[in-house]
Amino acid sequence: MSTLLKIQSSLFNEHGQSSALIDHFVKNWQELNPEGTVVNRNLAENPIPHLDLPRFQAFATNPSEMTEVQREVVAQSDALIEELNHADVIVLGVPMYNFQVPSVLHTYFDHIARADVTFRYSADGPEGLIKGKKAYIFITRGGVYGEDHAQTNFLREILGFIGITDIEFIHAEGLAISEDTKAESLAAAEQRIMQLMPKAEFAL
Repeated sequence: MSTLLKIQSSLFNEHGQSSALIDHFVKNWQELNPEGTVVNRNLAENPIPHLDLPRFQAFATNPSEMTEVQREVVAQSDALIEELNHADVIVLGVPMYNFQVPSVLHTYFDHIARADVTFRYSADGPEGLIKGKKAYIFITRGGVYGEDHAQTNFLREILGFIGITDIEFIHAEGLAISEDTKAESLAAAEQRIMQLMPKAEFAL
C-alpha cells in the first residue's frame, strides 16, 4: 500500500491556488490508489516554530544529555522526518511570496535537514539519506518567471540535499496578470496533472 504526503504552505489554506492544485492531484491519485494513504501536513494552519539557537543546539546535543525541552524539540523534528520516510509520493503546494517559498515551508526544511539523520557529509561531499521518493511540486506565481528561477532552484537543491532527486515541477504563472491568463495557466496545470496520472506512474 502506497502513502502520499501532501504538504500545503499557502497562507490562504484551502482557498489558495497551490492548495487547489495539489488537492486536484491528490483526488486523482486516490482514484488510482484506492488502498493508498494520504497524510496531510498544513504548514500554514499548524506552523512549525522558526529555527533559533536553542532549537539548533537541541539537534546537536547528545540524547543522553538533552533537557526535557530539547527532547520535545527533537521529537517534533523526528515526527516530520518520519512522515517523509514513510511516504512514497510527496506533493508540495508552493506559492511564491517575495520571490521565494513561504517562510513556513522554509522553516519546515530547517527542521528536516539534519546532519546524520537526513543527510551526511563524506569525503565525496554531502549525501542525502531520504531516498526512493517521487516528489511533485506545484508552484503558483502572480507573475511569469519561468522554471530557471531562484525559488524553483532552491526547492530542487534543498530536496536533493536530503536525497529526493526525482522531482516533477508544475508551474502555474501569471495568476495576477489577468483573469484570462489566470484561467489559462490553471487549466494548463490541471491538464499536466492528467498527463501524470497513468496507472504505471503509481504502481508502487
